[in-house]
Amino acid sequence: MAHLLQTTFLPSSSPLIRRNQTYILRISGSRTRVNAKIREIFMPALSSTMTEGKIVSWVRSEGDKLCKGESVVVVESDKADMDVETFYDGYLAKIMVDEGGVASVGSAIALLAESEDEIAEAQAKAAASGSPSSPSSETSNSAAVVAAVPHPQPEKVKLAEPAAVTVGSAVHPASEGGKRIVASPYAKKLAKELKVELARVVGSGPKGRIVAKDVEAAAAGPAASVAAAGPAGIELASVVPFTTMQGAVSRNMVESLAVPTFRVGYTITTDALDALYKKIKSKGVTMTALLAKATALALVQHPVVNSSCRDGNSFIYNSSINIAVAVAVDGGLITPVLQDADKADIYTLSRKWKELVDKARAKLLQPHEYNTGTFTLSNLGMFGVDRFDAILPPGTGAIMAVGASEPTVVATKDGRIGMKNQMQVNVTADHRVIYGADLASFLQTLAKIIEDPRDLTF
Repeated sequence: MAHLLQTTFLPSSSPLIRRNQTYILRISGSRTRVNAKIREIFMPALSSTMTEGKIVSWVRSEGDKLCKGESVVVVESDKADMDVETFYDGYLAKIMVDEGGVASVGSAIALLAESEDEIAEAQAKAAASGSPSSPSSETSNSAAVVAAVPHPQPEKVKLAEPAAVTVGSAVHPASEGGKRIVASPYAKKLAKELKVELARVVGSGPKGRIVAKDVEAAAAGPAASVAAAGPAGIELASVVPFTTMQGAVSRNMVESLAVPTFRVGYTITTDALDALYKKIKSKGVTMTALLAKATALALVQHPVVNSSCRDGNSFIYNSSINIAVAVAVDGGLITPVLQDADKADIYTLSRKWKELVDKARAKLLQPHEYNTGTFTLSNLGMFGVDRFDAILPPGTGAIMAVGASEPTVVATKDGRIGMKNQMQVNVTADHRVIYGADLASFLQTLAKIIEDPRDLTF
């Protein structure tokens, strides 16, 4: 029985792999006995919280010849989809986990034969094992090396209401109602080459994901059926397992219960901020960027609110102010991070935010773009929510829930009645590190910045 020796991430030196975005995963051992000329492609750890991954689509088929650095499979982690490359030349001898299947990190998902003559031998050994291999106690004499490489950001596709499609008889969630298109990286590349509009293709992959064969079918000729518009049906009383992302969110929420938290609310007048937003909105500035910038400038003056406690025995004053902002995506949520938000100007911050949101919804974020936040914003104001509580993300000190800015009747300083736009914010904080007076002082500073927002444009 095989023994999982070690998992190590090392920067790739291969010229075929992008050096600044590539990680090499080295793992040895598995239940399937193989010789030195038959290697295993393992499920890599694509993030620090990933314990298992789902096979989204196999880019190559059994028997295909592979070259070092070539994408073999697309894996869904808890936060993003990533290409997995082979680090050796050879032949894809056996796929051990089919599309839609889930495998734990470190377990073999395929076998790579060095020569075409060894394909049959590899398939026989895989069949003899009876099940996909997993780490165990006996050391094997082979070592598999794979590279996890992020997808390049797809070109923007102008979405249209579904009409004639080339595969299937109904619109699938992957391409319905003008929403984002869910497709494998290889399918997107193929669609570009074949000039196929993905918005008119219904995917046959897991959860309707568009895969290469769907694009090829679309390029072959017109469909005989017409898609019916409308959301996918939901079967009531059905049991639906968590997606990989939902599982990660669930674990984080349970972990957060171990942290003693408290909440402090505050009312902030937004007339001046609203006026500034209207003035510079045409330049691409977003309200999210304005709120993130204001929060970051307030945190500069209150570093304890930007601190974090991870071991229960000490805390760290974070050297950077990285504002994470919760974003709803299909099947869960993710928190893209505006790094060094206090130092970036509002225009750069807005452009960066738009880029992060596009990548988040296409599941292309890299780990450093979603797991480096030091303070979190959660904004439900666009839904008309006036106030709510947010759950503290593990490893951070505080999260601020932002409600809608609404016209409110208030008493002025001269004793008259007036109308002002006001929003409610509610901060949840780790009480092991941050105390009530800390939050109250921080919120006073934040209110001053928002109510006189001249510094936000510098």
